[in-house]
Amino acid sequence: MMKELRVNLGERSYPIYIGQNVLQDMVPLFHKHGIAANTPILIVTDEQVAGHYLSPVRSLLEQGGFRVAQAVVEAGEKSKTLQVLEEIVTIALEAGLDRKAVVIALGGGVVGDLAGFVAASYMRGVRYIQIPTTILAHDSSVGGKVAVNHRLAKNIIGAFHQPVMVLYDTSTLSTLPDRHVRAGYSEVIKHGFIWDRGFVEWLDAHAQPLLALDPDALQHALYEGCKVKTLVVSQDERENGLRAILNLGHTIGHALEAVSHYDELLHGEAISIGMVGAAKLAVRLGYSHEVYRETKRILQKFGLPTRLPAHLDTDKIMAAMMHDKKFKDGKMVFIVPTAIGSVEIRNDVSADLVREIVNELKEEE
Repeated sequence: MMKELRVNLGERSYPIYIGQNVLQDMVPLFHKHGIAANTPILIVTDEQVAGHYLSPVRSLLEQGGFRVAQAVVEAGEKSKTLQVLEEIVTIALEAGLDRKAVVIALGGGVVGDLAGFVAASYMRGVRYIQIPTTILAHDSSVGGKVAVNHRLAKNIIGAFHQPVMVLYDTSTLSTLPDRHVRAGYSEVIKHGFIWDRGFVEWLDAHAQPLLALDPDALQHALYEGCKVKTLVVSQDERENGLRAILNLGHTIGHALEAVSHYDELLHGEAISIGMVGAAKLAVRLGYSHEVYRETKRILQKFGLPTRLPAHLDTDKIMAAMMHDKKFKDGKMVFIVPTAIGSVEIRNDVSADLVREIVNELKEEE
């Protein structure tokens, strides 16, 4: 059965639909949410996802009376650039998309970020819909953060632009490579560690069925992960305070992605290492060793990396963190896990201490 969540943001509120074969109800859901037949639509996807889902999604839309164009980009973080954005805008203009158009992000987090930023910037903003096809994108598809990368920093060029809805068809996850399945669970685990100890314990007990993509376990995990995201975003849409807790593991993680040129570590793998770093930092700041021990154990149980590749240069990692939005007034802003299911925002972490943590991460077992 399809489950539904709601992001409560007043006039910008929207639903998240989660379940197997949700896409079969796509056209009725479009009509329900004010997207009439004959609306011009641009599907943005990547080469990998296109081979599986572009044709059936496009066929459903065309059968429903929509005018459909498509933009297919190279898979991976390297497509999140201003150059690729300009290429997509060219496709939109040539297809005659106007202010009533809808952009569909069909894919993982990269496609969601990129297509969302196209929608936020095209004609000063058009509607868009997130159709995530990865586990990782349960996080990025919710909350309206859209962006492209700069060579010096990830997601530094972006906007807040909420979707009309999120359609999460869990049957699309069956085509994910095993590595991407594992990487996707890092953000699910993150949601438990920042908010809900009981959810962490459930994830620990259900690691094997989750890795095997058991439908019931998968739907429950994604629902609970999205629920944490909706609760946080509904209280702090533009990250003026509480929403920053969603960045657990991201201060180090984003730097690792940038230094490795977005092609060595998957996002979820980098965040996994970053979460271990945050837990190590918590111990150094006087919090319980349990958080570090359990963070590392559970991430490893899901087959995720917990050690920083030794060949990545510490100076370059530190430089990348200095360019990050989480660096302020000479100090680094870190989300520190104080207990399982609880975190605090620390804006007083010295660069010297972070450098020590980075070097220690290279020596993890």
